[in-house]
Amino acid sequence: MTNDLKGILRGQRPLAHLDHPREMIRQFTPNWFAATMGTGILALALPQIPGMGHILTPVGEALWFFNIALFALFTVLYTARWLMFGHEARRIFGHNTVSMFIGTIPMGLATIINGCLAFGIARFGDAIVPVAHVLWWIDVAMSLACGVLIPYFMFTRHQHSLDAMTAVWLLPVVAAEVAGASGGLLAPHLADPQAQLIVLATSYVLWAYSVPVAFGLLAILILRMALHKLPHEGMAASSWLALGPIGTGALGMLVLGGDAPQIMAQHGLGAVGETAQGIGVIAGLTLWGFGLWWLLLATLITIRYWRAGVPFNLGWWGYTFPLGVYTVATFRLGTTLNLVFFDVAGTVLTIALGAMWLLVGAKTVAGAWRGNLFVSPCIAATN
Repeated sequence: MTNDLKGILRGQRPLAHLDHPREMIRQFTPNWFAATMGTGILALALPQIPGMGHILTPVGEALWFFNIALFALFTVLYTARWLMFGHEARRIFGHNTVSMFIGTIPMGLATIINGCLAFGIARFGDAIVPVAHVLWWIDVAMSLACGVLIPYFMFTRHQHSLDAMTAVWLLPVVAAEVAGASGGLLAPHLADPQAQLIVLATSYVLWAYSVPVAFGLLAILILRMALHKLPHEGMAASSWLALGPIGTGALGMLVLGGDAPQIMAQHGLGAVGETAQGIGVIAGLTLWGFGLWWLLLATLITIRYWRAGVPFNLGWWGYTFPLGVYTVATFRLGTTLNLVFFDVAGTVLTIALGAMWLLVGAKTVAGAWRGNLFVSPCIAATN
């Protein structure tokens, strides 16, 4: 970390690796939004550490505000790219890999929406709930679009092969289940019972819109790694991305199942709500077990990569959000089942998440300052 920041501390000129500062805009890609995902999920995880949540809540809130600023900055830069270099920005839809990262935009927004509930209500009062509600529907629209349009481009424009497949394929698909889990957190805060039911039902649909497709991709991914071994070193962090839909799937079932009894009882569906709660607990626990297998596998793969030495790129943010959402699901199991094991496991995972966030964050700041992280493969492929 020290070496990464040494150039900044010595007064190195910002964006020294770029021919002109406007190249920062020209080369800006959605990959950067992965940083908002990692930052947002850490903010949400910190207050959930048992016995220390009240101490770490201000830290989480500060990270939430920082995440809002990051998301706003990235939105301005990416919008500017479309306005100034639209003919090049459009090439993203034809790129096999970068197009997948469009899914990071709604997922980054989802962490901000969840922060509105975790931190915003205490800070600004219930007036922030309608804001979160509107943002959630925007997030839903973007997630639905990503989940179907990017696969459509895969089927009609891109050139893919099994040996070149990575877990990056999951990014546009997983956005919908992230929105679904966020809906589960939002629904109980809405004042109107009808709005609660609509958000709850929509969130279940979003879960189903995403999880089966994601698990189909996971099956193909396991086959790909068995036949063609690990991806090249530039995609080292992609092994963690598979933990994302597993952890989010578990969290979604737990949260939605927890909402269901009260919300559905208000509409004469009490028995359905109780059944949904039971299914949520069993599904969440089962998916957590599957996630444990992938967590251990991804750890072994990462050790292998890091021993060989891997160059840093923005893909390293893939180490954070999947681990973070699995961590939050772990804490949710602890509160649902009242088992200390999950509290301890969640605490250990949060410490690992915080350490990884510091490492990747420092390298990102250094790379952004130098300018070498502003690279658009869509442009490079045509030069």
